[in-house]
Amino acid sequence: MSSEQNPAPDTDAAGVATEPRPRRLTYAAVLAALEGAALMAGGLGALVLGLTGDPDDRQQAVTLGITLMVLALLPLLAARGLLLRRGWSRGPAVITQVMALPVAYNLIHADGLAIPAGIVLTAVAVTALVLLVNGETTRALGIKGPGRAE
Repeated sequence: MSSEQNPAPDTDAAGVATEPRPRRLTYAAVLAALEGAALMAGGLGALVLGLTGDPDDRQQAVTLGITLMVLALLPLLAARGLLLRRGWSRGPAVITQVMALPVAYNLIHADGLAIPAGIVLTAVAVTALVLLVNGETTRALGIKGPGRAE
């Protein structure tokens, strides 16, 4: 079993954390949860518009809504795992941030309100990445680097 699947080393026999959760880990979890909530809201909006509105292509709008809602599960589950200090949760959280960067790039190169949205998404993704790869976060999640197995 890899070290990423084990609970953090500062847990008691029942798996309850004995040290307080680092703020950086909490901030990373909050950013991931916000991204998940935004994806869920966008998916619900597209789904409702597809079902009740007059979109150009109803099937495409419904498919987009369902896809966004399913994609929202990744950052939401990662955020929950980060709050519970599960080592596995850092991978999905990092993947979410890496996937957000090309989206942000495309938004920045669009027109209108997409530009500020792209700037905000870039700031959130980069901040979350920095928080997730921080040494304090890594130690709190019980993740060991290569060659550091017990």
